Amino acid sequence: MNVHVGLLAWMYYKNIDDDYLQNASAILDKLKSYYRQGGESSNLSKVLQDYTQVILDITFYEENKLVDQEFPEDCSPFKIQQLLQDLTEPEVLAGRLAPAQEVQSVLGLELLECLYWRRGALLYMYCHTLHQRKQWIKKNKDTFLKCIQEGVRYLMRMLQVRNSVKLNDGVVLHDTATASFLSEGIFSDTHLLTMMYIGEMCFWAVKYEDCSADTMDRKEDRLQFRDIGTQILNKYVLACEGPLQGQGWNTENAKEILSILQ
Repeated sequence: MNVHVGLLAWMYYKNIDDDYLQNASAILDKLKSYYRQGGESSNLSKVLQDYTQVILDITFYEENKLVDQEFPEDCSPFKIQQLLQDLTEPEVLAGRLAPAQEVQSVLGLELLECLYWRRGALLYMYCHTLHQRKQWIKKNKDTFLKCIQEGVRYLMRMLQVRNSVKLNDGVVLHDTATASFLSEGIFSDTHLLTMMYIGEMCFWAVKYEDCSADTMDRKEDRLQFRDIGTQILNKYVLACEGPLQGQGWNTENAKEILSILQ
């Protein structure tokens, strides 16, 4: 396996002035040394995990630049597709180089979750910006809906990486709040934030898809945004107003969206 040539060239010719880029450069140096020592075949999983961390660090830097610049219309589509491709590469490599193993066992649950989260969150931020450009949406409604659909799919995959803990599977939990979270597949604050992102994106889709042309995709391939948004936001509200009450999670926006979706 060769380290991504484009990433190597980018790292060595671009001015590294960010902590994430410095960390990525250090990991790439470690990987090169690892390859020279012939360790690739003996610990493929470790190599791919380190490589994944490099990609996560570099793309995080690039994503932040896009957000800070409020997604310039001229270059954002190309840059977003490139970032999505980069964030997909670790999963593709794991499937190609370790076909007998599940991807999550090669990369680990946390890294795989992060890869899905970062792709979905990037598209959420892009759609959030586009949602405020009414004139752009009028001319590019189908493109907007495609971005939403792709983003929701990534975020849903993130929520599905860890199978929900079934309380009758011999798992003993003395904290009922923790038991409730795990049984619903809520393992962290990021999972809750993911639910809110999905709900908002489903709301935007419902708002615009009815008056969209049928050029986006075949209708049977489209997500059921109304149903998905309702289900996810109901879980979000129950968690925030139940075990997490008083922990700073706001449900006003979620309830407003639910009133429209239901």
